[in-house]
Amino acid sequence: MPTSSTLWFRVGRVMQLTLEGVAGATLFAMMLLTTADVTGRYFFNTPILGTVELTQLMLAALVFLSLPVVCWREEHVSVDLLDSVFPSGLIWIRQVLVNLIVTAALWVMAQRAWLLAQRAFEWGDVTEFLRIPRGYLIALIAAMLALSALLTLGRAVLYLLEGLKVIKQGGPLSPSTERGGDND
Repeated sequence: MPTSSTLWFRVGRVMQLTLEGVAGATLFAMMLLTTADVTGRYFFNTPILGTVELTQLMLAALVFLSLPVVCWREEHVSVDLLDSVFPSGLIWIRQVLVNLIVTAALWVMAQRAWLLAQRAFEWGDVTEFLRIPRGYLIALIAAMLALSALLTLGRAVLYLLEGLKVIKQGGPLSPSTERGGDND
């Protein structure tokens, strides 16, 4: 019988692989579309209509589908100016604070994006050339921002629990926990 931590690990792994798979498929579709458009444009003098709009939509989806995984792995851009002067025993406090600030920022953005999605649906907002409804993409962005906020909140809780010695190993500060990598 799997423990609750094993169950959550499996749920997280499935979520991560799903998001990475959909983002990868989106990137592959962008590559195929661009290749077909360039080939059609230069060899057959017939470009694919709406390529720019489709590429813009897919790029936005790609970025926001990847955001939750990046937030959970803490692989976003960071500056380590104060790492050398910050006491190593208090790193967990800094990480809790940073993750809580990021959680708040992501949550505010998710709420604003959700309001924009609702407005796009109400007004029937569509792309200029292909008339694709924009509300679905904006709702996806809002959902990914909210998921990212929940994951950074979870990161903050893990840092707090490990910093207070409630959990001894397996948290973000633990040397046995590898962040990043091919199969995280």
